[in-house]
Amino acid sequence: MIVTRLTKALNITVPVVQGGMQWVGLPKLAAAVSEAGGLGILTALTQPSPDALRDAIRKTKTLTKKPFGVNITLLPTINPPDYEGYARAAVAEGVRIFETAGNNPGPLIKFFKARSEGCFVIHKCTTIRHAKSAVRMGVDFLSIDGFECAGHPGEEDIPGLVLLARAAQELSIPYIASGGFADGRGLVSALALGADGVNMGTRFMCTEESEIHQNIKQKIIDSAEQDTVHIFRTLHNTARVFKNKVSQEVVRLERRPGGAKFEEVRDLVSGQRGRLVYENGDPDYGIWSAGIAMGLIKDAPSCEVLLRRIENEAEEVIGGLSNLVVKEKAKL
Repeated sequence: MIVTRLTKALNITVPVVQGGMQWVGLPKLAAAVSEAGGLGILTALTQPSPDALRDAIRKTKTLTKKPFGVNITLLPTINPPDYEGYARAAVAEGVRIFETAGNNPGPLIKFFKARSEGCFVIHKCTTIRHAKSAVRMGVDFLSIDGFECAGHPGEEDIPGLVLLARAAQELSIPYIASGGFADGRGLVSALALGADGVNMGTRFMCTEESEIHQNIKQKIIDSAEQDTVHIFRTLHNTARVFKNKVSQEVVRLERRPGGAKFEEVRDLVSGQRGRLVYENGDPDYGIWSAGIAMGLIKDAPSCEVLLRRIENEAEEVIGGLSNLVVKEKAKL
């Protein structure tokens, strides 16, 4: 067993968090991750309303008695969701672990700390600057998101190898590593860089309990680390997504002289089209998030099998590394 500040704080047995993923973070997957010893996460905004989130929380509680959390991501949008309503619903249902992400999480963090006794907040950041700001807001843990991640990696393009090492130099609270993690070797590398665990998204998409279409799971298995692309570069809202006909068309439009306005790509990048990808199994139907960890994914096991594999592999790697240290015999 690998014991870290994360496993101690959350009463879990494997230092692995299932990141909040739009349309993917549903009760069946979150409960399976928690049952296997990790931390499962429900994605609040996947649910159409705060009341629907309440139902999802209740369903998850019927599937596991172990800790799980709720993700609330603050999105740049003209018509923002009812963030406070989702937060109130989660607190009212007894959730005590929250993952936050996005811009200006201060009010949300303050709400959780005031209304949820003994709550634990993990905030996802892509820069050390933002991480330090979150520390001042009172978060308990940070999730440091490297350039390798699916979704929004920020605008500074710093890979995890350097970003995590910088976190070790600069941060005063514990953190987990996010972006590019899918196996035991990755977990050990994160621990070596000062993290207390890892956050995995794409890897958990490709499990038995993930409710996305089997065609999409197979597409992930068949794909390589080169099969993602960045969109919204010119709009300064970069997102790493699967490389398909739709995302490549968005990139083509952005690369025109003068770039592209959001109105020109709005229909291409519609969240509802992305949702239908997971339902109808057509990987070219819309935009969907995927990280370069795809190159490491070769199967779609149960969460139990996956976490046992990661745990065992990590322990073997750590044991092997210890053999590299040779103490010189004392000289007479």
